[in-house]
Parts: sequence; C-alpha cells; structure tokens
Amino acid sequence: MSASPVTVSALGRARAWSTNPWARARFLWAIAIAYVVWTLLPVFIAVAFSFNAGKAQTTWQGFSLTRWYVSDVNSLWKDETLRSALFQSLKLSSLTVLIAVPFGVGFALALDRWQSRSASTANFLMLFSFITPEIAIGVGLFLMFTRLASGIGLGFKAQLFGLSMFEMAYPVIVVRARLLSIGKQYEEAAMDLGATPLGAMRRVLLPMLSPAIFASIAIVFASAIDNFVISERLSVNAATQTIPIIIYSSARRSPLPSLNALATVTLVSSTVVVATAALLYRRFTKTERAPAG
Repeated sequence: MSASPVTVSALGRARAWSTNPWARARFLWAIAIAYVVWTLLPVFIAVAFSFNAGKAQTTWQGFSLTRWYVSDVNSLWKDETLRSALFQSLKLSSLTVLIAVPFGVGFALALDRWQSRSASTANFLMLFSFITPEIAIGVGLFLMFTRLASGIGLGFKAQLFGLSMFEMAYPVIVVRARLLSIGKQYEEAAMDLGATPLGAMRRVLLPMLSPAIFASIAIVFASAIDNFVISERLSVNAATQTIPIIIYSSARRSPLPSLNALATVTLVSSTVVVATAALLYRRFTKTERAPAG
C-alpha cells in the first residue's frame, strides 16, 4: 500500500527541517540553558548555604541574613583568619592588575610593531604560560625566589611578582586581537594630520584600545583572586594566605558556612569587576556595533 501524498509531503518537510544546517537553531538554546544550569547550580547552592542559620554545610537549618557575615563569632568579619585572607586576596589581585595590565598592553604594542624573525619566538615565549602546567610554573617560581632571588624570598612580594608574570599573557592576547581588528590606518591618518607618533598613540590608539584594556582588567582580576597554585607555593605564613588557600586547607575538616560567605564575597567582587568591564566595553564600542545606516 503506497503512502498518501500528504504523508510523503509531511515526511519531506520533516526531513528538510532536521537536515538543514542553515535553518534557525532549534535545540542549541536548550543545550545552552542546560550547560548554564549545570555550571551555576553548585555555585548557587554554596551561596545559599552562606545564609544558613545553622552550622551544617549539608542540612538547611533556616535562613539568616547576617550570621555568617557579621553576627556570629566565627563569621567572616569577626574571624581574623578569614578577614585577613579576604583583604590579602583583594590586595594581591588589585596590585596584580596594576602591574600585569600596563606591562601586557606595552608588550602587545611592542609585538605588534616588531618586524623581525624573532618576533614569533618572542610571541611564543610570552604565551608560554598557557601551555605550561601551572604547577610547574609554581614550582619554578618557588625555586627562583628561594635560590636565585633569595633577597625577595617567599611571601607577598613573591606572590605579586609571580602572579603578575603569569597573568601578563592575558592582556597581551586581548590587546593584540584588538590591534589586529583596528589596523594601522588610524594612527597613520593622525600622523598625516600632524600628530607625532607618541601623540597618535596617546590620542588615537589608546582610546581605541580601551575596550580591550577594560576586558584585560576584568580577566586578570578574576583570575588572580581565584589563583591557588602560585599563591600557595609562594605563601610563607598565615598572613600571606589567600581565599583559595583558606578554602583548600579548610576542606579537610568540617568547615562552617562562614567559608561559604567568604567564597560568596569573592564571587560578588569578581562579578562586579567583570560586569563593570562589560558595561564599559559596550559603551566604548557602541559606535562600532551601530548599523551602517
């Protein structure tokens, strides 16, 4: 018995609907939502337990807005160890941004203008930290500050220099990508109008690089405040312990929800920095994203 023309037509439309790669995405949104839920659900659970009224980390015992932040004797603000780790992490990540981003922008400009065979080698060495295991970098920095640069030694200075070196590759990549999209015509036009090379860079190029610079600040801050391997290897005592070190060392015993409060403050700080950078990026690229008409 042959199929009816209506059935054949329906099967043909269904086959075309499922096999057309240029059609509107129908299932990718569901995969994207599932991925976001899968990755963010543990974070939301950890944040929720930072407001747990009891001391349990696995049993919900009621809601308390301030107990593990300011009220309890073991709260984030009253526990000297947690408070010191919070200030240490914020100070370390902020100073890392102040060192890594300007040097990274400078290296990106230098690599963009370096016209020689050794430029590719220098570019590879700059990005070497991405292909090297972080534990190897941490051990290497530990040996360097204990053997070669013993005058600096371990501690906050070693953490700052080590993290700045490691994080410098991020602004190099972001700024170089922006430089490739901008091109050299704007600087050349400014110099044709009488600007000096330094003036063209300061008045034309750097303002156009500001979106990449803001993005680099957000990436470096979020990565530095969450770094564990390098910070732990270069830490010398409790005064140089950061938030990841405290969380790792507390995982072997029964941690209090105040540890979740510490992680929540870290999450909020990183989110604020990233959101601010995203807003500034959209503001400075508004004209580029506007329709041609």
